[in-house]
Amino acid sequence: MNKFFLFIITVLIASNLFSQNKELDSIVILRNLANNNEIEIAMRFEYARKAIENSLDTKQDSTVLTSKRVLSYLFLIHGDYDSLFKINHENRKLATRIQDSSALANANNILGLYHHINEKHDSAYYYYFKAVKLFESLQDIRNQGEVLANMADIQETERDYIGCENNAIKSIALIEQLPEYDYNLETLWYANNLIAIVSAELEQYDKALEYYNKTLAICDRMEDSYEKRLFSNINIAALYRRKKDYITAERLYQKLYTDESVYAYDPTSYSMILSGLANAKFINKTASNSEVKRLFNEAYAISKKENDDVGLLSISMDVSEFYLETNNIDSARYYADNAYQISKELVANETILEALLLKSKLETGDKAKTSLNAYITLSDSLQKAERSIRNKFARIDYETDQIKAEKEQVSKERFFFLWISIGLLVTLALLYIIFTQRSKNKELRFVQEQQETNEEIYNLMLSQQDKIDEARSTEKRRISEELHDGILGRLFGTRLSLDSLNMSNTPEAIRSRENYIDELQAIEQEIRKVSHELNTDFVSGSGFADIIKALLETQTKAYGLDYKFTRSDSIHWDNVNNKTKIHIYRILQESLQNIYKHANASMVEISFSIKNNVICITITDDGSGFEVNKSKKGIGIKNITSRVKEIKGVLKIKSQINKGTTIAITIPI
Repeated sequence: MNKFFLFIITVLIASNLFSQNKELDSIVILRNLANNNEIEIAMRFEYARKAIENSLDTKQDSTVLTSKRVLSYLFLIHGDYDSLFKINHENRKLATRIQDSSALANANNILGLYHHINEKHDSAYYYYFKAVKLFESLQDIRNQGEVLANMADIQETERDYIGCENNAIKSIALIEQLPEYDYNLETLWYANNLIAIVSAELEQYDKALEYYNKTLAICDRMEDSYEKRLFSNINIAALYRRKKDYITAERLYQKLYTDESVYAYDPTSYSMILSGLANAKFINKTASNSEVKRLFNEAYAISKKENDDVGLLSISMDVSEFYLETNNIDSARYYADNAYQISKELVANETILEALLLKSKLETGDKAKTSLNAYITLSDSLQKAERSIRNKFARIDYETDQIKAEKEQVSKERFFFLWISIGLLVTLALLYIIFTQRSKNKELRFVQEQQETNEEIYNLMLSQQDKIDEARSTEKRRISEELHDGILGRLFGTRLSLDSLNMSNTPEAIRSRENYIDELQAIEQEIRKVSHELNTDFVSGSGFADIIKALLETQTKAYGLDYKFTRSDSIHWDNVNNKTKIHIYRILQESLQNIYKHANASMVEISFSIKNNVICITITDDGSGFEVNKSKKGIGIKNITSRVKEIKGVLKIKSQINKGTTIAITIPI
């Protein structure tokens, strides 16, 4: 009897394990579908949510956490930051419960990114600090270096220059430990640039120049470095100006000024170059006051046209000092007041200080005293705020380390009790290892089967192409036979009949010739028909342009947008590789999503053309627009930029507030 019950229990356990394995396999398949970039984003979300739903049924936290991380990634690439915030708080709790350090580090990093984007620097630094400690324990050098660079960026913004420099140096040291093929050159450039910035703020100009030169050396190793190289060169010129080496500054500004591509690429940077050049020429006395004034006016006009308040602020300060030096006090006061108002709107405290000091020099009597007192009060307030933020960051570092030490102590106490229960858990651990190994083997088999399926699909595509070629050959042979056996035979018979009537002018012969002429006209029509068949690709199906049109119809209908689609018939899509076509499809998809989410547009125009073997794509909406140079790049724009770079294309974005946005992409074939 006991043996019978033991047998029943064994069967039930085996049945339960088989059922769980099958369910886990389905979850893995759903995750893989959610991670498939070739599937429409809405479907990927459905697969991810279904994976979470099935994972909850397993009551295994690790399975649920893995599925939720897939959904978190989709929220990140889709730019849904509120949902990203919510799910990563859930992931953080789950990871803490099951002590998954990798997942916990990832959740903290994403929460830091969320607060960083929303400029909540205290919270961002707190989560980044937790993430970097976890990445350090995991020996994940790449992520540790990237998070440290983000922390340094926050500290530079909050004027904690010493803390910024320390974290940036740590970031560089970690990244340079990686193999060269795994370098994150973007982060390496950014960390060096931060050190150069804070060195300049601390008036360590030689050190700042050293690190700006390092950023240029990093640009030499990057594929697309024009923007970063331009910014580094402008910063170097500005650095010599701050050193009061105006001769070198003028030479560098002049070199940038004569680069015709700068204005086309970034008018706001060009306006700053003009202002710097004007200032250097004035001090060096290498240009007349009228020429200097012309350069300042041109710089001011460009910044105003581009709605570049930061540029207007800097240029206004330069112009005010120019007029002060040339004893044109009214104009100097006008531009100083202008700079003061803009700096208050931008909450640019450092420039507010400079503007107040300048106003105190330009004004007289009580007004001058008021400006000077305001300068002193604000300066004291900023110094207190800087000390406070430095202390706050230091407190986060200290308290987090203290919590870690307390946790380590609790862990030691628990370790003793763990050994007492370890004997009871050995058997279960062995079963778990066997179960996990089986699950991994099935996952590997699934991956292998997926690879085999991909190979079969590829072979089917080749087979289909062979069939198309065979069909073309068969049709051409049929038309050839029709020409030879039908039309040529009729032509030969008609010619012989006409030859027999050639010397006869009887009424009957005339009628016969007319009939044969009609026969020739009929043969002519038949030849036209065959010619038309030859010019028609009878095996052509739905082309890539039709796929794009179907995407536009589906997406614009879902988003409530009107659209206009124009395309050139000169583009031979068959000559374009599949990778490029897939990226074009995804770029359009991402652009439409961005327009729907952010632009408040009602109409979108898409055009495809080709010029000099380069495909030109433009996407224009009539939405609210944005300030291209001031706005931080969201996930959508980053995805588009990444895809364009992947296919060696060039991306340009033009936008004006309330005047819509145009995305122009050129792709070499």
